Amino acid sequence: MKGIIDNTATEQTMPRHIAVVMDGNGRWANKRHLPRAAGHKAGVGSTRKIVEHCAKKNIEALTIFAFSSENWNRPKSEVSALMALFVSTITAEVKKLHKKNVCVKFIGDRTRFSEKLQNSINDAEILTTDNSGLHLNIAANYGGRWDVVNACKQIAEQVKNNKTSIQDIDETMFDSFVSLSELPAPDLFIRTGGEQRISNFLIWQLAYSELYFVDTLWPDFAEDDLDAALTWYAGRQRRFGKTGQQLMEEKVAEN
Repeated sequence: MKGIIDNTATEQTMPRHIAVVMDGNGRWANKRHLPRAAGHKAGVGSTRKIVEHCAKKNIEALTIFAFSSENWNRPKSEVSALMALFVSTITAEVKKLHKKNVCVKFIGDRTRFSEKLQNSINDAEILTTDNSGLHLNIAANYGGRWDVVNACKQIAEQVKNNKTSIQDIDETMFDSFVSLSELPAPDLFIRTGGEQRISNFLIWQLAYSELYFVDTLWPDFAEDDLDAALTWYAGRQRRFGKTGQQLMEEKVAEN
């Protein structure tokens, strides 16, 4: 996908919200005959660079898929290493993020995590809650289907307690019960590692996102790779059900 669009991304064509599946850590490690945990550690460095780059470009929100609800099925040793990495990374990075005015939020079912990890998550959110810069959302023990089911349960509870009626349920109402409802939906979805699927990530929120797939493994994904994705995005025509002709006429009318 790199290099197929010549125009450079500008503020007018910049996505407000980017969602990323950070795939390829394990394969990066395997290629170097290293344990998979080494790949996850290397991936933290790429995450740091991309967060900083998004902040510099005044991206409003970045949502990253750190650990899916299906990842519990991985080997126990890898899961244990990931949990330990979560705690150490949050502890090491949150103060730096706070100084850079980044607001950190975690989405997903955190009840399965250890008390230590839950405390680290809560502390990070509390410390950065009033920051007005980049909104960094970390999906951990998250699944898109879980998100939809969770929203359905909350709405059903509202109906049961006569706080709303079935007739009041529409897309706008449903949207208010899913994760990240306080933010604009992702404009751009990026998946590294060569796979071309969303893997149960933000399945409600990604309905109109532009989908960008790249072969680069996550630990190798750098600022210029993000810039390539932004340039590709700048060349997309986002119609939201309208025709290209309608968009042209609206643009002429605005001018």
